[in-house]
Amino acid sequence: MIIFIIILICALLIILLFTSRRLSPIPYFPSNRQDLPLILKVLNLVNGQTVVDLGAGDGLVIFEAAAEARKRKLSTQFMAVEINPILILILHLRRLLHPNRKNIKVVYGNILSENFKFKILNSKIITIYLYISPWFMEKVYKKLMRDLKTFHLVSYFYPLKSKGATKTIKGKNKVFIYEEEP
Repeated sequence: MIIFIIILICALLIILLFTSRRLSPIPYFPSNRQDLPLILKVLNLVNGQTVVDLGAGDGLVIFEAAAEARKRKLSTQFMAVEINPILILILHLRRLLHPNRKNIKVVYGNILSENFKFKILNSKIITIYLYISPWFMEKVYKKLMRDLKTFHLVSYFYPLKSKGATKTIKGKNKVFIYEEEP
């Protein structure tokens, strides 16, 4: 009976971490695996690039992209930013076991309050990957404009309402590409 109660409490804590707006304001929805080849293509991995996954979840996109970069012998850097403590733990474990772990950084933080200008210092090309709730898209975009000014934005599933996409690609779901130049 005690074991059942402990399991129930743990399950409730996990549910709280995934559903509490205070602990994790953006719900966890992983990118669709069917669209992964398309997403990797539009990330356009090259040397000297930093790919930042804001709201990285379990890291599906960032770890697949890092594997692709390693396979192609690219010096691409990767950063996964996540606020959910359970997903951060998963990201750290996956990073620890990843063959390209030296090029992957996991950041525990709120995408609305992190200062990305200081986290991405030596990068010629910055690519941001977003798959977050549509009600946060504009806030995050405005923050990126203040922090970075020049970047490529790849948004999965949800478009920016305030800006037309440079390119839209249809897979199982749509991928929107935005180019920000100074």
